[in-house]
Amino acid sequence: MNAERIREYWRKNVALITVLLIIWAAVSLLAAVILAKPLYGVSVGKLPMSFWFAQQGSEIIFVIMIFYYSWRMDKLDKEYDVEEVRYSKSTPIIPQDKEVAK
Repeated sequence: MNAERIREYWRKNVALITVLLIIWAAVSLLAAVILAKPLYGVSVGKLPMSFWFAQQGSEIIFVIMIFYYSWRMDKLDKEYDVEEVRYSKSTPIIPQDKEVAK
């Protein structure tokens, strides 16, 4: 892969990370702290929505974003031909060739 494609790959990777961190910060800070008073009047079950966002919402969003990042990076890796090698049970991890094993 040439240097320009490597830079493009990492630019897309960093852009994805930046967007996901902004979303997580918005959910964590904005919904749980800044909008705490307006959301206090809205209930989820027996608890105010501001409490729900502070305790559970940002964590759930974070886990969803981990899965999304993994899925999106798999696609990006395939696009730039840098995907990870996946081994099956029948694929030997230890080289069988004696020249390679030395």
